[in-house]
Amino acid sequence: MAEGRKLVEPLFSVVSVVLRVMVGVVVVGFVLSLFVDGVHVGWGGGSACVTADGVSGSSSDTDAMFGAREGVDVSSTPQYCIADPSGSQQLLEVLRDLPSFILMVGGLLLLNRLLRGAARDGAYTAQTAARLRLLGWWLLVGSLVSEVTQAIAQAALLATLVEGGRATVGNMWDIPFLAIFTALGLLTFARIMQEGVVMREDIEATI
Repeated sequence: MAEGRKLVEPLFSVVSVVLRVMVGVVVVGFVLSLFVDGVHVGWGGGSACVTADGVSGSSSDTDAMFGAREGVDVSSTPQYCIADPSGSQQLLEVLRDLPSFILMVGGLLLLNRLLRGAARDGAYTAQTAARLRLLGWWLLVGSLVSEVTQAIAQAALLATLVEGGRATVGNMWDIPFLAIFTALGLLTFARIMQEGVVMREDIEATI
C-alpha cells in the first residue's frame, strides 16, 4: 500500500484533503443555517438573481456613470433580482448551481476511489482501468448534462423575471470543451491501460 501510494502522490493527498474540507463546509453550513439568520445552504432563504447573458445595451448615461473616455461606449448586461422568490423560482435558482456541484463532488469521489484502488492493487490492473473509464464517462456525460440543465434553469428563471421572449437557452449555453477533451483523454488512457493489462497477463501466462 505504501509503495503503491507513492505512485499516486501528491494527487492522492490533495483529493483526500479537498473531500474532507468540502464535507466539513457543507456540514458546518447546514448547522449554521439552522441557527443563524442570513446563512442558507441549498434551498430557499434568499433572493434569486440571474444575469441576462446575450442581452446588453448602452447609453450616454451609462458611459458617464462608468467614467468612459470620449468616444468610448460602455455596454451593460442587466442582472435581474427578486427579493422574495416563489418556490418554483427558488428551485430554478438551486438548479443553476446544483448540477455542477454534483459533477464536481461525484468526480472527486470517483477520482479518490481510483487513486485508492491504484495505491492498494497497483496501477496496471483491470480494476484501475475500469475505474479510470468510469471517471471519464462521468466527466463526459456529466459535464454536458450539467451545462444543459443549468442553462435551461437559468433561462426559465429569467423568463419569470422579464417580459417578452428574451430568455433563451442559446444565450446561456457554453460547450464545456475542456471537460470534454479531458474526459476523452481519460477514456483513451483507460483503453491503453486495459491493453497493457492484457499484454502483461499474456506474458505472465507464457512464463
